[in-house]
Amino acid sequence: MRPLNPLTRRAFLAGTALAATMPLAGGPARSQNDGFRVLRATDKGYDGAVPGPVLYVRRGEELKVRLVNALSTGTAVHWHGVRVPNAMDGTPLAQAPIAPGASFNYRFMPPDAGTFWYRASMRTPQTRGLYGLLIVQEAVPPRFDESIVMLIDRAEDKLRVNGATAPDIGVWPHHRYRLRLVNAADEVVVLRIDSHVATVIAIDGQPAEPFVARGGRITLAPGNRADVVIDATMKPSSAAPILVQTDAGEAPLARLVYGDGVVPPGATMPPGYAGEPIKPVEPNPLPEKMDFRGALRVELNPNTDDAGVPPKPLFAVKRGRTVQLAIKNSAEHVTVLHIHGHHVRLLDNLDDGWKPFWLDTIACVPRQTTRVAFVADNPGKWLLHARSIGRDAQSIAWFDVT
Repeated sequence: MRPLNPLTRRAFLAGTALAATMPLAGGPARSQNDGFRVLRATDKGYDGAVPGPVLYVRRGEELKVRLVNALSTGTAVHWHGVRVPNAMDGTPLAQAPIAPGASFNYRFMPPDAGTFWYRASMRTPQTRGLYGLLIVQEAVPPRFDESIVMLIDRAEDKLRVNGATAPDIGVWPHHRYRLRLVNAADEVVVLRIDSHVATVIAIDGQPAEPFVARGGRITLAPGNRADVVIDATMKPSSAAPILVQTDAGEAPLARLVYGDGVVPPGATMPPGYAGEPIKPVEPNPLPEKMDFRGALRVELNPNTDDAGVPPKPLFAVKRGRTVQLAIKNSAEHVTVLHIHGHHVRLLDNLDDGWKPFWLDTIACVPRQTTRVAFVADNPGKWLLHARSIGRDAQSIAWFDVT
């Protein structure tokens, strides 16, 4: 990605392009001589900030993170949506909790480029503030002028972006932006980008055939991500809200604030990519086909209200076999299921195909069965972690890929 050129002083005072990302940084993660980035888990967040630092790595490179546990309880990191080796998944099936005062080295090569996040593997009152973003960059940078990270969470009954309430996000006229949207809140978030065409290019970290979001609306269940392209086509010095749906109507979530379009003396400002055709980002190595004839068919009840890890797997499957999972949500509320170590296709209700995108986190509507399919190609023991929206309840199952 090309770096964003400096804005004018007037645009800077209104809100620079870094306004929404600065609260995320909390200073770069410290690196030691052996190449590990040191990340401290504290009762005030990772590295003492909520959210924690943004971690960057390029696809094809190794991510090396040393977690130091400064909590009074055991902890571990789950790399949400990343198809990690099983030993790096951070769950009780894969790793014993890191004891207070101890550390653990996470190292793996992410197979997929995209927008992901990291968090404490098992949510407790002591670990609710432990989360941050992981950005795996493409080997071939796509044609965007800049990426803008928007991590949505909740504090004191208000939705925030990157730890700030209703921040200004500076943009430059005629430039193209990639918004990396992440829902780290415990609720479904429906947002609307006003006065701009919002084109979705990736969901849950995986590239999708670009499509325009109807009315600029994006729906994110807890844990979901979406990469959205917008062209800054409004007049210089203008502004447009990003709104979130509430019970009382729409409320401000953030604001896009335009620079005045005047290039400072001695500076150069590239014309920008706005107006070019939006092309798909480079694909990730996910299966192109699934063999439904030999698929293993499994039913899952995500409403057991049992947060303990059961002693036996829900199913065991040979590596490379297709799995069709029917998730029967018998409750009156939305249940969100996160599948570890894999991405799935959402199957059509009429049995005539699947949706043209991948998911690792599925919002299951009340009183219905949601069906997904995936190729069990990542060996190990993997969680199926379900949480109920609006209720402090969760359930856990797991499966074994051998």
